[in-house]
Amino acid sequence: MPSSSASNAPGSGLPGSETSQIPAPRAHKKMGWVRPLLYLLLVAVGGFVAWRVYTNRQIAAQQTANQANALMSRPVPVQVSPVDQRPMPIYLTALGTVTPYYTVTVKARVNGQLDKVNFVEGQQVKAGQTIMMIDPKPYQAALNQAKGALAHDQALLKNSQAEFTRYKALFDAGVASKEQLDLQQSNFGQYQGAIESDKAAIETAQLSLDWCSIQSPISGKIGLRLVDPGNIVTANTTNLVIVNQFQPIAVYFTLPENQLPQVLGRMHGGQRMVAQAFDRGDTTLLATGELMTADNQIDTTTGTAKLKAVFENTDEKLFPNQFVNIHLVLEQRPAALVVSSAAIQTGLQGTFVWAVEPDNTVKMVPVKIALAEGQVTILDSGPGAGSKIVVDGADRLRQGAAVLVSAARQQRSGSAGTGNSPKGNQP
Repeated sequence: MPSSSASNAPGSGLPGSETSQIPAPRAHKKMGWVRPLLYLLLVAVGGFVAWRVYTNRQIAAQQTANQANALMSRPVPVQVSPVDQRPMPIYLTALGTVTPYYTVTVKARVNGQLDKVNFVEGQQVKAGQTIMMIDPKPYQAALNQAKGALAHDQALLKNSQAEFTRYKALFDAGVASKEQLDLQQSNFGQYQGAIESDKAAIETAQLSLDWCSIQSPISGKIGLRLVDPGNIVTANTTNLVIVNQFQPIAVYFTLPENQLPQVLGRMHGGQRMVAQAFDRGDTTLLATGELMTADNQIDTTTGTAKLKAVFENTDEKLFPNQFVNIHLVLEQRPAALVVSSAAIQTGLQGTFVWAVEPDNTVKMVPVKIALAEGQVTILDSGPGAGSKIVVDGADRLRQGAAVLVSAARQQRSGSAGTGNSPKGNQP
C-alpha cells in the first residue's frame, strides 16, 4: 500500500530508522585534520616569538658590549700628585699621659690648728719656701718645759758632782766607806743620763716647733688648697695641698712588645731618641723632648711596655694628666719618598700605586711602606721622585689604560704633604 511504502523510504527521518545515523562519521573526519593544523600554527607562532626575543637579547648584549668597549677605550679622568722627596722622620706612635716629674702631697707632721696660708693658689714655689703655718704655741711651751728640765737636771748634776768629789776625798782619807763612794758615783751617773735625756727632749720639742712651719719640699706649681685656715689638722693624715713640678715634666706612654726591640737596641747603642708630643688631634706639636727610659717588664695583660720621655716644658704647654700623641723618632731620612696616602692601593698583587707614564697610560708599581701617618705615607721603595701617581679615580683603572690627567685638588687647610711636613722637621 502507498502509506507503507512512504514510511520505509530512505531519508524519511523517523526515529529508530537506520538512515538517520549516516552524517556523524563525516563530521568526525573533518575535525581530525583541523586540530593538528591549529597545533602546528601555535608552535610556529611560539617559535617565532622565541626567536625574536633571543635576537633582541643578542642585539642588546652586543650594543652593551660595544658601549663598554667604547667606555674602556676612552681616557679615564684621574687626579695625580707627584712623588715628593724631602727629609722626614721615621717614628713610632703611641698615646701618652703627661705626669709631673715630681709630685708631692703636702701633709702636716704635727697636730694642731692651721694658722696661716702663705701662698696664692697656682703660684710657683721654691723648695724650702714656707707655705703654711700651724699654731706653734703648744710646741713652744713644750720646748720651754724641756729646757727647764735640762736646767734643773744640770743643777742636780753639779751638786752630785760636788758630793762625789767630797766622798772620794773622804774615801781616800779612810773616813768614808766604799759603799758610800759608789752610791755618790751612781747618783752622779744618773744625773748625767738625765741631762742627755733632757737634751733629746729639747731636740724633739724644737723639731715639732720647726714642723709648725710647713715648707714646700720641691720647686714647682702649687695647687688648690685642700684645708682652710682655722681647721685642726692631723699629723701624717690631713692632705693640705699638692705641689707638682712642671719644668721638666714627664710623659708616660706604651708600645707593643714587638716594637720594643728596635727601641731598646737604639737605647743600648747610646742613641738619643727624640720624642715629640702632639695634641689629641695629632696635628699640633706641643713640645719636643727625649726618651729617658723604659720599664723593666712587659705588662702581660696588654702585651705592652711602658716608656718615659722627659720634656723641658718651658712654655708649660704640657699639663699633668693631659693626653698627648707621642711620636718616638727612630731615625731621620734626609731624602725620603713621600706620597699621598690616597694613592696607596691594595690588591691580590699586594700594595701598589698607579703611576702615569709619559704617554698618559698607567702602570701598576709595587711599593713598600715604611710609615703611614694621616695623609702622607713614607715609602721604602716605589716610584722615583717626581713621578706622577694617581690619587683619585683609581677604581676604574687597569694596566695600560689611557687616562686624562688633572692635578689633585688641594685641601683648604693645605696639601697632605704640607700639613705633615712640620713633624718631620722637629726632631
